[in-house]
Amino acid sequence: MGIFSGDIEKLATDALEQCRQKKWQLATAESCTGGLIGGALTDIAGSSDVFDRGFITYSNKAKARVIGVSTETLRSFGAVSEETAREMALGALKTAGANLTVAVTGIAGPGGGGPGKPVGLVHFAVATEDGVAEHRKMEYGDLGRSEVRLATVKTALEMLLKAASR
Repeated sequence: MGIFSGDIEKLATDALEQCRQKKWQLATAESCTGGLIGGALTDIAGSSDVFDRGFITYSNKAKARVIGVSTETLRSFGAVSEETAREMALGALKTAGANLTVAVTGIAGPGGGGPGKPVGLVHFAVATEDGVAEHRKMEYGDLGRSEVRLATVKTALEMLLKAASR
């Protein structure tokens, strides 16, 4: 058994296998998870034929410089928004030259929440060469930092699997 729980390990294995069957390359763009999605994928032996890279873009500066999120988007909507998640996914897709990406941006806590953006809020986006395939907004609540991050990993892998299975 790897570092992650059985359900996360199975989702990562299944997402990798779906991508492998399509000969797709996969990349991640992570903020609140700090690389845990990439970690879950690379915890699976043989993942290197599918997983190309992960971008950990924790700061707004990194989001803009590394994967091309518009500073106007960050200023207008904030880092934790649907718009930013979409731009992160598309930027990672373009920068990596991948076939499929997932992006996450949220507030894991314990602090950082505010009006309209509570602790536990996470925005997700999955992108393929056809554009953003799906956006999802989750409000996990103030479960604790580790639990919000692990729930985010699980949801991100579910979204990757769904997009790769189409």
